[in-house]
Amino acid sequence: MARVRVLILGGSWFLGRTIAEQAVSRGDEVTTFRRGRSGSDVDGVTTVRGDRTNFDDLTRLAEAGAWDLVVDTSSFVPRETLQLARVLEPVAARYLLISTVSVYEGWPVEPLTEASAVLECPSDAGPDYGYDGDPGPSTYGFSKSGCERAVLEVFGDDRATILRPGVILGPMEYVGRLEWWLRRMQRGGRVLAPGRPERSIQPVDVRDVAKFALSPELTGIFNVTAPGRETMGDLLHACHTVTGSTAALEWVTDEEWLAAQGVRQWTELPLWRTYKGAWKVDSQHARDAGFSARPVRETVADTWTWLTTGGAAIDHERASELGIPPEREQAILGLWDATQLDHCGAG
Repeated sequence: MARVRVLILGGSWFLGRTIAEQAVSRGDEVTTFRRGRSGSDVDGVTTVRGDRTNFDDLTRLAEAGAWDLVVDTSSFVPRETLQLARVLEPVAARYLLISTVSVYEGWPVEPLTEASAVLECPSDAGPDYGYDGDPGPSTYGFSKSGCERAVLEVFGDDRATILRPGVILGPMEYVGRLEWWLRRMQRGGRVLAPGRPERSIQPVDVRDVAKFALSPELTGIFNVTAPGRETMGDLLHACHTVTGSTAALEWVTDEEWLAAQGVRQWTELPLWRTYKGAWKVDSQHARDAGFSARPVRETVADTWTWLTTGGAAIDHERASELGIPPEREQAILGLWDATQLDHCGAG
């Protein structure tokens, strides 16, 4: 069987690195294109140093081709993606772009499928196109939509693949959502658990996304989320178990009350969001094409093993946005206790 030649744009962080490692382990001939300012090169890859915004660097990269598959994990500005795709088109059989569910007009308010409307963004837009709303849309979503359009314009439907993941967790996660919950559980005490434990969630493991991205001859547009059979309770109880915690989970089930206390959704309490569409993204199309999501308890356990055996996320600004201060957490729990006593008294 001939070796598959894979070019990964990025390849030193989280998903990009996991894709590179899996491609090397299955015997592919792997090249990464990166500036080399952060992260580290994966053993067994050929690295081309360069900047995706520099046309000369892109020309030099194309001369190192051809490739059976280009995997782009680092596209954020449509006009840069458009230029990159045009340069690589003659030397690439397929182009796979890692996008996001944030491209949808209805995210995170409405349930979504691949047929849902996406944000309008031209393929040659700059980095400031669009606007930030609350709860959506976002300039990030607009930009990713423009990047999708750039790839599809250059490679066409028959040679382009667009993956739209929701939340990706697992070893090497740089945002730190799962790490925050693990560390919080390790600290012990009364833990503010947001919402109801039976709330369905759809995070996916980075290794499962990587495996799907490397699927042979995969083309089309795919949401990439877990099927929604697991819950916030499953996630937090798994964190409790793997850390050997003595913490007490205190479920604040009145989400409107919790939001009224000014708790920032998605950041102050990671992965908590009240909007009905946040965890209602249909990924049946991906499952039909071979995507499979492992149980969240495996992701939690393997992330904790990584963290406790020397693993450390890269220093990233998004990680600094996460978490509720301990004093504030306990103050809110005290207020919640008072509301429960009031309800008992009223009864």
